[in-house]
Amino acid sequence: MGGVDRISALPDEIKISILSRLKVKYAIRTSALARSWRHLWTHLPCLRLGLHPYQDRLGGNTASVTTDWIERAHHLVSSLRGPLDLFELIHRFTSDQAPLIQRLLHLLLQKGGVEKLYLKFLYHPQLVHLPPFHSLKVLQLCKCHVLLPNGFQGFRSLTTLELDHVQISSDHLNFLIHTSNNLTTFLGSEFLVSEDPLSITITSPLLRHLTFEIDDSIEKVSVSSAPCLEKVEIMDCILNRTDSSSKKLAPVALGLLVSVATVSSLNLESNILRSLSLVTLPIDFSFSQLRSLSFDFYIDTMNERMCDAFFWLLRSMPFLEELNLLYEYSGQINRVVILMEELLGKESDGISCLNQTLKSVTISTSDIMNAINFGKFFLLNAKVLKLMKFHCLKWSYVEPGIIEELQKAEVTPSNAKVVIFCDNEGVTINVK
Repeated sequence: MGGVDRISALPDEIKISILSRLKVKYAIRTSALARSWRHLWTHLPCLRLGLHPYQDRLGGNTASVTTDWIERAHHLVSSLRGPLDLFELIHRFTSDQAPLIQRLLHLLLQKGGVEKLYLKFLYHPQLVHLPPFHSLKVLQLCKCHVLLPNGFQGFRSLTTLELDHVQISSDHLNFLIHTSNNLTTFLGSEFLVSEDPLSITITSPLLRHLTFEIDDSIEKVSVSSAPCLEKVEIMDCILNRTDSSSKKLAPVALGLLVSVATVSSLNLESNILRSLSLVTLPIDFSFSQLRSLSFDFYIDTMNERMCDAFFWLLRSMPFLEELNLLYEYSGQINRVVILMEELLGKESDGISCLNQTLKSVTISTSDIMNAINFGKFFLLNAKVLKLMKFHCLKWSYVEPGIIEELQKAEVTPSNAKVVIFCDNEGVTINVK
């Protein structure tokens, strides 16, 4: 005796929501279930195509895209009834398949466009002419050579722009950012080298979060006008640069840093500090509104010049309240602490944030024992410190003697609270 088909009696909106959680090929097969399910999949709001463990591969050759795969993708998009909330395409295209990709994008435009567009091309960067998607809110591109169409007026609804391994001219990138009036988040990472190096000037009235990875393809990057900018992350795409390469990068890093002087939160990589240590830094520069600094410390690379550059940062942040340090294992930590103590001793009036505003320091590390000496520097010299936190990363182990060692540490006059947070146990140990 057959049961009652209660699912088919559900409203179409609910059934479409169910279909959107299935792989594409399974969603299509539901047309055979009952009349009420027939062609309901054509109303899907999201379509993910390509290589991903949780996404439909549409069959075909997974080593590279075949013409048959593309034709079926075109048929899928052509069958959809309306605009999409999300379209994602991740696959291995060959260098001669750009026209097929372009045809797919124009089909999306004919269907009313898309709000979130993710294109990731593996191995071969693909030429992409961005259609004028008026409802586009999120654009993520990877391994693309991007061109804007003639008469491009901008993506008026765009809030998030992420470019990774993208080749684009300075004029097109600056215009894309400038005309995206609602942009709040911009990420630029490892731009592909073209004939002319990139010169980027960011003008964005609503931009709040900027993440930028500096590389050899960048000649200049600065923020000209971004009154709402709050958080900036500056990285270097090359882990082990030579001094000459770092020095070449320094004007770009310093130029960007100086142009974001009004942000409240800043995240820097150790390589950026290395570049700054090789040039003359401005004396009177100040981050007038900065409250939070996050910094990746690779102690093995730290030298006196880099410590001096770190102190330049602290001096330029008179209202710093929160300092987050990611510290990698090294036997050189004692040498670095000695250098920092010596530099602090040369400050006639001390450092303003250490004397008056720094309330919280977090050191994330897999080397808690050696990090104690690093933490002691702040316990002894940050006069209004309220919290000293050691974040013990997942692969590290808190030895029994560590807590006793911390309990012996002198504290500031404010009697800062010292805690250890362990990822492995997911617990917080209150030391004192």
